[in-house]
Amino acid sequence: MRLNVATQADFAAIEAVMPLEDRLHERTVYRRLAATRDNHKGRPAVSFQLKSGPKDKASTLTWSELTDQVTRAANLFRSLGVGEDDVVAYMLPSIPETLVCMLGGMTAGIVHPINPLLEVSQIAALLRESGARVLVTLKPFPKTDVAQKAAAAVALAPDVRTVIEVDLLPHLSPPLNLIVPLIRPKNPVTHSAAVLDLRKSLSAANGQSLDFAESDDDRYCAYFHTGGTTGSPKIVRHRHSGILYNGWLAASILFVPEDVVLCPLPLFHVFAVYPIWMGCMTAGSHFVLPTPQGYRGDGVLDNIWKLCERWKTTFMVIVPTAAAAILQRPVDAEMSTVELALCGSASLPRETFRRFESETGIRILEGYGLTEATCLVSVNPTDGDRRIGSVGLSFPFVETRIFRFDANDDVISECATGDVGEICVACPGVNVGETYTDPERNRNLYAHDRYLRTGDLGRLDEDGYLWITGREKDQINRGGHNIDPALIEEAFASHPEVAFTGAIGQPDAKAGELPCAYVELVMGGTATASDLMAHAREHVSERAAVPVHVEVVDELPKTLVGKVFKPALREAAIRRVYGAALSEAGLGAEVAEVIDDRTRGHVVVLSGADKLKDEAIDAILGGFPRPWDRASAAGNE
Repeated sequence: MRLNVATQADFAAIEAVMPLEDRLHERTVYRRLAATRDNHKGRPAVSFQLKSGPKDKASTLTWSELTDQVTRAANLFRSLGVGEDDVVAYMLPSIPETLVCMLGGMTAGIVHPINPLLEVSQIAALLRESGARVLVTLKPFPKTDVAQKAAAAVALAPDVRTVIEVDLLPHLSPPLNLIVPLIRPKNPVTHSAAVLDLRKSLSAANGQSLDFAESDDDRYCAYFHTGGTTGSPKIVRHRHSGILYNGWLAASILFVPEDVVLCPLPLFHVFAVYPIWMGCMTAGSHFVLPTPQGYRGDGVLDNIWKLCERWKTTFMVIVPTAAAAILQRPVDAEMSTVELALCGSASLPRETFRRFESETGIRILEGYGLTEATCLVSVNPTDGDRRIGSVGLSFPFVETRIFRFDANDDVISECATGDVGEICVACPGVNVGETYTDPERNRNLYAHDRYLRTGDLGRLDEDGYLWITGREKDQINRGGHNIDPALIEEAFASHPEVAFTGAIGQPDAKAGELPCAYVELVMGGTATASDLMAHAREHVSERAAVPVHVEVVDELPKTLVGKVFKPALREAAIRRVYGAALSEAGLGAEVAEVIDDRTRGHVVVLSGADKLKDEAIDAILGGFPRPWDRASAAGNE
């Protein structure tokens, strides 16, 4: 039964009834799964279709079948030497086997999802940092290089002793299931890890009960890496209690057993895994995965309403970029069953919010969470005032505070109602002092040794609604004047031909940074950079925030959860600005690459820059904020 929540007082009343530990009757994720199985046995747990058509082949696991597979997976991992403190990594698309390995990994040890779109060097670095002993990934398959990237990464991660392969072939229908074995790509293996087949290995394992006793300790059972939109990925620790808390919240406020949740988001991201999947798992709802690539899968966006009709979807999961892309497609199916679109990962532009609700008739429920807090922090109330632009009210057992910090990362003061500062949260998912696996990253991460510093800027209004005004690292510093990129992005969102915008600060020798914008148009859009610049001059409310450069691109770089990947835009801007300055000077030096150094930030690497030209290059580039190196020798700035 869903709880009625309309105000912050309603959330507080839920919290006051009993402490959280008395609400979480099961202490581990596996026990929660087993309880759901006992309650819902033959009901559908997860459905999947490899292709996006509304009549394409689909497969479904019941709660009994899923629990059997998870039990086998946990026992398999233990047989491979995985203990409570050992890591099982997976690098998989969104398929039912991913859920099986995720839950089995959490039960046997610590599960570590990895984004398959990362570079091999990043994947290898994550495997080394987590100390993963087992990696579950795809068997070589046409039109994907996941298996090849995994093999190359394992060769650079000596702790990985076993690679377990998942074959997509059983999900295919004739004639493709007969053709694929003939065209399956080869994968030369250069690592020494043993290679197993998941299906065969699971069939040989015990599916009736665990072969080992689960600990009652609230131990770490998951390592999730951040999306990396502001830099290199970082590994975050999650405990059973934080994960179960997310499931309890979603099942209390949103989901009931009769719900069908369409989730085209990747299963290496906390939004899809914790509030959505764990919410379904706690409530006994039906979880639907449309294609391994979700929204990026062929035809998913074009068929989104037909998929809702096929599965009789009650909740659909979106992110801002998906919402904008969906608006470019006609509503071409019966979707009266859809109650809400759950939106997360980034703030939804007001115009996109308004148009989506107006054109589809579906209400959007926008919330806020982050990997470092084991996801959920706040949400707009289902039965109350959904304030467009706000991420809602703090959940029960969550404290949200807005603080100001000095240059030494000490708290100066708590902000008054309506004043902007850094959003800091305390909740069951915050592990003070141990958020990241790298201890150095935990330094200065907490306020008053209790509140996680999110790095997001925001304010609380008089009714407790949280408003995100920007990202601290995203602020554009124009000669000491901070500009919120959201101010620019909101202005461009009002242009009818703009689909997405990424506003950043480009380097400037005088001001340090100047605002610029990269824009992706809607399908068929013809607006030019000049047209968009004119629109910006008219609609960007702050004169200093008007971009000095606007560039139309075919497609903005994005993460799999729909966030504009701003490091790539910053690199493009640095390359453009530095390259123009060097070209004008005629020194023969060029920008070879821009690298993201862990300690120095973005570093410009030059080719054709010999030592004799150092003084001349310094005279040109010395005023810019970013350091530079020669391609042949590091160390010059």
